[in-house]
Amino acid sequence: MTTPKRLEQALIKLYNAFHNNQLNPECCSACAVGNILDNHDSWKHLSDEHGSTELNYVGNIHQKLGRRFNGYTPLELLQIEKIFLEACGFVVPLSHYNPKPKNSTDKDNLFNGLNAVVRYLCELEGINNVMDYSKIFQFENEDPVYQFDVIYE
Repeated sequence: MTTPKRLEQALIKLYNAFHNNQLNPECCSACAVGNILDNHDSWKHLSDEHGSTELNYVGNIHQKLGRRFNGYTPLELLQIEKIFLEACGFVVPLSHYNPKPKNSTDKDNLFNGLNAVVRYLCELEGINNVMDYSKIFQFENEDPVYQFDVIYE
């Protein structure tokens, strides 16, 4: 199975952002979608509220014209961001009144957000979640189903 190009590019960008401390749920150019879109924040004009999946006039025009941004439609981008924010512990849409995590850039929160986003990105492609490691713990008759070659140096 080959990984679709848009998924591969999104995963690389999100992985690098996470490990380079360049992922910030409260910044439109450094959040999940901001990173997927090369740290541009122009996507925020597709909706009136950060974390909403409701397209505004501009977003609807782009959606109806079939526009894609790094392979993703406006609705897909808004859904990605909503999933990311909620998995990071935010109540969406973002506002001063809605609760948010104490430390929005905590690595555990960000990992939860990325895990949820990757699951969704894989669903969009119709493939199994690339972060699902549950298979390595499957067993039959007390023996593991999958074997790994362990090399000790």
